[in-house]
Formats: sequence, C-alpha cells, structure tokens
Amino acid sequence: MSLQHLKQQALANTEVRMEYERLENEFEFIDQLLSMRAQAGLTQEQLAKRMHTQKSNISRLERGNANPSWATLLKYAHACGFELNLTTKKISHNT
Repeated sequence: MSLQHLKQQALANTEVRMEYERLENEFEFIDQLLSMRAQAGLTQEQLAKRMHTQKSNISRLERGNANPSWATLLKYAHACGFELNLTTKKISHNT
C-alpha cells in the first residue's frame, strides 16, 4: 500500500481531515525549511555549524518540535543562502 493511498484513507475520516487542514500551514513551512537545506546541499550537522548551534536543535526545528524565534528562522534561511519574508493573508470565516 502506498503512502498516498494511506493518506487518502486517513483523510476520509472527517476528524483526521479537519486536524490535517488545521496543521497544513505548519507542514508546508517545515517542507520549506527542508527544501532550503536540500537546495543548499547541507546536512543538519553542516547547517548547525553555520548557525553556531547543535544538530539536535536543527532536528527539532525540522520536525516541528520547536517554537523558533523570528531571529532563528532568519538565521536558518541565511545559513542556507535564502531570504525569509513574512506575508499576511486575511482569513475568511464561513459562518
């Protein structure tokens, strides 16, 4: 059974789908972090050295098990050779 098939099965459950949608932005952000590091061709260890931190901190950040400051996120992006921008988007509430 493929990962995509398992995901489809899980998302058929309304509660699972609602929680997935609630966390979707976080998942996308983590994917962006991983993509930056991959495009930079860096291991977690190499990135940690560039950021003057421990590999375990990079691992926690990339797993979504950290609450990083804006400064940490900027440092991560810059160490990978990227700029980081913040944009806002108005939420539409369907009532």
